[in-house]
This record gives sequence, C-alpha cells and structure tokens, in this order.
Amino acid sequence: MNILKSLFGGGGRNEDRGIYFYVQPKMCQEILRIRVDPLNDLSHADDGKTYWCRKLASAARCPFQAEVTLYFDKNKRFTGEEVENGQLVSEEAWLAQRGD
Repeated sequence: MNILKSLFGGGGRNEDRGIYFYVQPKMCQEILRIRVDPLNDLSHADDGKTYWCRKLASAARCPFQAEVTLYFDKNKRFTGEEVENGQLVSEEAWLAQRGD
C-alpha cells in the first residue's frame, strides 16, 4: 500500500496552501468563503511579472453573483482586489454568521 501512495502522491502532508477570502454578494445577507490555491489558480498578468485570479461566488438564495478579481505580486502575495456585485468582508464577519 505504501508503494501505491508513493507512486500516486498519497500519504503526503495534508497542509492547506489555500488563501481564503470572504465575499458578500450584493443584496444578500450570506457571506461566502472562496479559496485561492496560489499554485493552481493564479494566472500571469499581461506584464509577465504579477498574477491575478478571478472567482465567481453565488449564494443559495441571492439574485446576484459576485465577481471577485484578486491581484498578487511576483511572489504570489495578495496585493489588491476588485469586486463586482458584492464586497469583501472580514473572516470575523464570516465566523459570526456561522455562529463560531
């Protein structure tokens, strides 16, 4: 079994490398968590030095879908955002909504 894990990548660390953002779509009370994997989700910007990522977030009973564009520097560190039909909110607001 260990041979299969080593061949197919199983058994490695289960460390989550995702970066999480929290968005509240327009006219909606629900706050959604979106995940960006810096190794898979980022695209090179036109300048060839920085990165960007676009995510769409839909809540179950909301009329609008939030479009989130995130920007990262050459080291894949978050530098800014643009949000259409919604707004970014804090992790604390998301946790409060969940009751945590």
